[in-house]
Amino acid sequence: MNFEIEKAYEAKKYENDIYKKWEESGSFKASIDPKKEPYVISMPPPNATGTLHLGHAVMVALEDIMIRRARMQGKSALWIPGTDHAAIATQSVVEKKLQEQGIEKPREELGREKLLEEIRTFVEDSKDTIRNQIRKMGASCDWESEKYTLDEDLNLAVKTFFKYMFEDDLIYHGGRIVNWDPKMQTTVADDEIEYEEEKSKFYYFQYGPVVIGTARPETKFLDKVIVVHPEDDRYKDIIGKEFEMEWIDGPIKAKVIADECVDMKLGTGAMTITPAHSLVDFELAQKYDLEIEQIIDFDGKIREKVSEEFGGMHISEARDKIVEKLEKKGLVVKIDHEYIHNISVSYRGKGIIEPQVMKQWFIDVNKKAIDWKGKKMSIKEVMQDVVKSKMINIVPSRFEKTYFHWIDNLRDWCISRQIWWGHQIPMWYKVTKEQYEKFHEKKDRTSLILNILKIDGEAKFSEEKPEGDYWIQDPDTLDTWFSASLWTFSTLGWPEHTEKLEYFHPTEVLETGYDILFFWVARMILASTYCLRHDGLPEEKCIPFKNVYLHGLIRDRHGKKMSKSRPETCIDPLDMIDKYGTDALRLSLVIGSTPGNDMSLFEEKIAGYRNFINKIWNASRFALMNIDEEDLKKEFTPDMIKSHADKWVLTELQNLITEVDQDLEKFRFSDAGNKIYEFIWNQYCDWYLEISKGELKNPAVLLHVLKTILKLIHPFVPFVTEQLWSYINSETMLINEEWPQYDKSLTFEQESQEMKLIQELIGEIRSARSESGVEPAKKINATIYAGKFTETIQKNKDSISRLARIGELTISEKGEKLEKAKAIFIDQVEIYLPLSDMIDPAKEKVRIQKEIENKEKFIKGIEGKLSNKGFTDNAPKEVIEGEQKKLEEAKSTIAKLTEQLKSLSD
Repeated sequence: MNFEIEKAYEAKKYENDIYKKWEESGSFKASIDPKKEPYVISMPPPNATGTLHLGHAVMVALEDIMIRRARMQGKSALWIPGTDHAAIATQSVVEKKLQEQGIEKPREELGREKLLEEIRTFVEDSKDTIRNQIRKMGASCDWESEKYTLDEDLNLAVKTFFKYMFEDDLIYHGGRIVNWDPKMQTTVADDEIEYEEEKSKFYYFQYGPVVIGTARPETKFLDKVIVVHPEDDRYKDIIGKEFEMEWIDGPIKAKVIADECVDMKLGTGAMTITPAHSLVDFELAQKYDLEIEQIIDFDGKIREKVSEEFGGMHISEARDKIVEKLEKKGLVVKIDHEYIHNISVSYRGKGIIEPQVMKQWFIDVNKKAIDWKGKKMSIKEVMQDVVKSKMINIVPSRFEKTYFHWIDNLRDWCISRQIWWGHQIPMWYKVTKEQYEKFHEKKDRTSLILNILKIDGEAKFSEEKPEGDYWIQDPDTLDTWFSASLWTFSTLGWPEHTEKLEYFHPTEVLETGYDILFFWVARMILASTYCLRHDGLPEEKCIPFKNVYLHGLIRDRHGKKMSKSRPETCIDPLDMIDKYGTDALRLSLVIGSTPGNDMSLFEEKIAGYRNFINKIWNASRFALMNIDEEDLKKEFTPDMIKSHADKWVLTELQNLITEVDQDLEKFRFSDAGNKIYEFIWNQYCDWYLEISKGELKNPAVLLHVLKTILKLIHPFVPFVTEQLWSYINSETMLINEEWPQYDKSLTFEQESQEMKLIQELIGEIRSARSESGVEPAKKINATIYAGKFTETIQKNKDSISRLARIGELTISEKGEKLEKAKAIFIDQVEIYLPLSDMIDPAKEKVRIQKEIENKEKFIKGIEGKLSNKGFTDNAPKEVIEGEQKKLEEAKSTIAKLTEQLKSLSD
């Protein structure tokens, strides 16, 4: 080589320039080419205001492996990047910032348009941050195809989706119990709820003829119905009767009804119902046509209409005072101070959920409205079918059970949210002049106002304001997941039926965390199958993706969740990139991970893979230093193969190509990475480069293997491999090279097996030297009786001598056992190392005796197996013969070891 390759790889020096070169060359772009197989990944869009965290880093690393390999395989590989407007999360961040600036109630003080302007400004300033961080990870995505969930064309897609469903009577406006977050002032979907364990008090109150139990006495003001089980003997005499009794704010009347929903074994077996603040109670109220009245308002306070004494008081303050009042009335039976239960909180804002009855927009998941496989199906049924019929494959498959459990229990999806940042619901209400004016008096115009003003007239879908006066657009926005569910096909041009949509959809794989299987994955299946089937596309074109690959969560070294409250457990991927380079971080996130399982990550692991990156660099540097400029220009052909070592490494390389392809096809990224890692570290560096010195050096094979392994590992570590490729071929870039193909003409099984014997022989001599404490630089003598392998071992005499540090090496087919020598037996090969060169006789006796004892245990085990009639009657003939051969070899080894032990004692 007529140029110098630096001794050490410095990631910082190369990464930015390499990425710029890739991007400017157009290597990330995918074209519509009927001759090519399309391969598409839609990148799960991170929050536009977010920063790169380890979850994103895993996602980028895995998706980039898939897309780079597909590109090298000659497929039209499209990776669509984008960002999400992240409705609740983004508005929450901006409102907090405004509050820090002295605007205590941003919605009320600024009004809708001004607050939205503040959010837009914040988002635009933040978008570049996440984009650049994704670039830092080496993501080879098509930036020209980038999308943002609030882009105009995606807003049209959202409105079209809403219109289709509204016209099919799948979207309806109805009053129902919803999950209300008083903190964020919005509804929360069922699957956006987390449960936190809490110790609190559980109260038992005398309620007329029964004792009831509750953890929430503040909800009991208007309870006027006692429910018991119809078969509960304790209460049979009171079913159907009405009782006068003393309660919180004075005397009330309550009637007793019977329903099988009551658990007789729970508490006292009697309960009262609070329809406005419990799903179960709400359904009971509907069943028995009972009055439903709100007790707690949308700010978490007791409504003044409910109680003069406690009205306007927050429930957290009112609870103890209510109990104190009931104690004075003698109605407190007992209090359990050690009550443990789960409370519902919003997974975003962590606000405690308060069930509320509200008018909201819902998607009906049970109405049969989709033409699917020759019959009418509901959304729920289609979502079940695509996974059951394997149109969509979930990896790992155990998550199918989780998926079906969620779908089977799916309730109508509440899609309206009481926030302003997002896609505003395209529904309009015709109202009176008075209602219109009252509505516009409020700057904080949310659906709460629609509920409070009782605006519930005829709703009309329209993409813009209808003609005439006094129209109010529904002020709510759609759930973030409503727009995100369209991601795979709206980013390809839908609702237009573009060439891109026709060619690239469905996408190949959705790679994401298992924690959003319900939030996003299921809803994408819902939206894609519904919308595209509505447009008349065949079922196989309607699924959003063919495969779902679910990665696990990244945890600290102890398997615990990383937490900002414990900074020592948190790893910032950007800090790690700065310190160790992108390639090292990527490897540390991939190797050791398995689908759907959490993995531990710590800085030492990343540092370890930085060492491996350096190993790749040094091995390539060594190889290239032994290659001339002329060698680089030559096309590799089989006639360039010379030695057993060449044939062995080429055979191993073909096996590696096959296994890596099989692993990557089955999403076994860690297995594939490990095998390439092992090949580079062990076969190529530790063996082939060492053997290929002196007369055995073969630049052609050296270079061919190097080029192939750089191609194989390029998707995993793109930066270091691209830089090394530039030394091999300055005219092309590795990102655009062809993926290696298995070549049967480069497999040499016999020579490969013989070479493995040489490796084992060298390894055993090295181990014997190490066990005996021989100085690394010291040469020892050796005699080998090689039997049928004499010619093979003779050909590799120089390599054996050099790598095993042998001074005088004698090789013959057979000979007399040498006295006072350490004996090693490999198959039919006997190796004798003179003890005078290397060992302490006393220690060697102990070692040999231990080896004899181990062999005797081994023999006992095999003899036991062969004496077992059940084994010999049922095992295949070749298996029994194999066991008998092992027995003979073990006995032969013991005989030789016994003789060796005897010679040491003489």
